[in-house]
Formats: sequence, structure tokens, C-alpha cells
Amino acid sequence: MNSQLWPVDLGPVVCIVGARPNFMKMAPILRAFAANHPAIPTMLVHTGQHYDKDMNDRLFVDLRLPHPDINLEVGSGTHAVQTAEVMRRFEPVLDTHKPSCVLVVGDVNSTLACTLVGVKKGVPVVHVEAGLRSYDRGMPEEINRVLTDQIADLLYTTERSALGNLLREGIAEERVRFVGNVMIDSLLSNREAAHAPEKTVSEAGFDAAILSGSQGYAVVTLHRPSNVDQVETLSPLLGVLREVSEKLPLVVALHPRTRSNIEKFGLGQLVSSERIVLLPPQGYLEMLGLMSKARLVLTDSGGLQEETTALGIPCLTMRDNTERPITIDQGTNTMVGSDRMAILDGVDEILSGGGKCGRIPEYWDGHAAERIAADLAQWLIARHLKEKK
Repeated sequence: MNSQLWPVDLGPVVCIVGARPNFMKMAPILRAFAANHPAIPTMLVHTGQHYDKDMNDRLFVDLRLPHPDINLEVGSGTHAVQTAEVMRRFEPVLDTHKPSCVLVVGDVNSTLACTLVGVKKGVPVVHVEAGLRSYDRGMPEEINRVLTDQIADLLYTTERSALGNLLREGIAEERVRFVGNVMIDSLLSNREAAHAPEKTVSEAGFDAAILSGSQGYAVVTLHRPSNVDQVETLSPLLGVLREVSEKLPLVVALHPRTRSNIEKFGLGQLVSSERIVLLPPQGYLEMLGLMSKARLVLTDSGGLQEETTALGIPCLTMRDNTERPITIDQGTNTMVGSDRMAILDGVDEILSGGGKCGRIPEYWDGHAAERIAADLAQWLIARHLKEKK
């Protein structure tokens, strides 16, 4: 392969990003494609599912992502409207550019929408981060994951247990490759550039001295609809977070959805405290810096479960299930759901004993994207040569 050039009649890999988690996964993949021998030509398509322009631009700079070749500018909408609009706008891209394959990452609406278009048009689809399962069909992401894996041609997994999930769903083993976690590629390559948490907090107008107490501080993110869309759930969760803030200060990166619901339900008093720092959505380097120095993280995010395991930071996940069981079995993650006592007990255990130490899972080594690039180049060229015979 090292002496081989990319066939001139084999089109580019169309790489899809749509929402914030996709950016972290795609950045190391694009760099690995450019550095591979042969170099893999790419076209970056941003669906516009993440429509906060300022945050969008900031993430591209932080992650050293190239400017998208095409932005579909889909914007907000219901799941059905957003998925349909991505499909409608993406189909002409394939007609015009004749790609070698479509590469999708993660489990957002854009992932499924572009997969459906690719398959319907006869273009091979490659799914990075395949085989993760929460077994909760109430999560829109779970539907996106299951359907994408069923119809994609090539599946790259982050942990070995994902293969068992795929086999149980009737997916042939030869379609699956275990390569590791590209989210960790991003984390390791950017760790030295992470912003100092004191700077992040002070620039938001808070006294950075709040971070330097004897117990340290906790980072909080909360955004899942099941946690924030109903006052009956959100109110007690904010109440227990206020209790946690009495043990150590909280730095809360407040998702727009959560902020809106706090205002709508009149719950502002629950987060109004000198011990709670409310930040707007943060850039990648800011969040990485905050997490790296935190005593613990409280979250309902999937990606933060992985990142805290890679950083060795104890994580309490405010969900009843996870599609990333390796973060529990091998990492620093503990499921606490929305149960008040489970959350408080989890915090107390970390403060008194340090919490789970965990270990770094297999292939979470910063080289997952390189393994993807090498395998995909070989797979595409072999497929191309076979079709030409």
C-alpha cells in the first residue's frame, strides 16, 4: 500500500459532521486520512444540524478542523423534519461528486439521514463508533445507532463488546473492525492546549478562587430530554445538585435547552448560589481544561463518560443506562440515575476515597484514526479494483 497512489477514478470519501460530538470524532480522522499512504481524498460536509454559528466556528478552530467543503445549513427542527431535510439536501451532493463512500460518525440525526441517502444511492457507507447500545429505544440516538449499523457496509467499533451487540442483531462479523476510540485521539492530541479552568471561569465573570478550595470542584453537564424536559424530573435534579454544591463548588456548562427549561419552569432559585458557577456552552478546549482539573464530573453526556475515563477523573452519570459500558467496567464511570441518595452517596465516596481509579481501555491510545485510515484505504481500493475487473 505504501507505494500505491489513490486511483484517479475513485472518488473522495465524503465525511459527515452535524453536531458537536461529530466534530471531535472527525478531526483526527481527517488528519489521519491526509497522512495515510496513499493519502485519502476527502470532502467534508457539515449538515448544519448544530446551528450555533459562534460555537460552531469556535469548535472548528479548537479542533483544527478544515472549513467544510459544503454546509447544508439544515438548522433546527423536530427529529423527523431535521432528518428529512438533511436527506433532501444531501442527495444532490452524492449525485454531483460521485464519492467512493460516505463516512458517518456517532449517532446524531445527520448520521442516520446521510446513511439512508448513501445506501439508497448505492454508495458504500462507513460508520465510525458502531455497535454501541444502551438498549433504551426511548433515546433517539439509540434508534439512529441501530438503523445505521444495520445498513452501513463497514463498521468501526470503539470497544470489543460492540461486536457482540452487532452479531446479536444479525450483522456479519466481516463487516466489523475493532479500531479504538477516535474521541480519545482528539483528547490526547489537544490535552496540552486545554485552557486553564481559572481563566475560563474568570472570563465568564466569576471569581476563579472558587476552584481552589480543599475539595476542589465538580463539573456538571445536563442536557438529555429525559432529564430536563419535564419539571418533575428537572426540579429534583437541580435540587440535589444544589446539595452537592454544599460539599464542593460546581461549574455548570449550561446547555441552551436546560437553561430555557429552567427559566420556563421557574427553577432559577435552585441554581442561584455562590457555590454554583453557571457558564454558557463551552468550547472544546475550555471543557477539556475544566474536566482535566476537576475532582469529579456529573453528567448525562455519552462523550464525557469516555473522556473522564481517559483522563482518570471520577464520573457520576445521571442516567439509568449507558451505551458505553466499558466506562463502567474498566473506567471511572458510575451510574447514579436521577436518584438523590445515589448521587449524594457517589459524591461522598469520591470525596472520601477518591472514587474509581479505572484503567485506559484497549486501543484508547490516540491512534484509532490511523487504524481506520489504513484499513479503509485498503478496503476501498480492493473494492474498486474488483469492480473494474
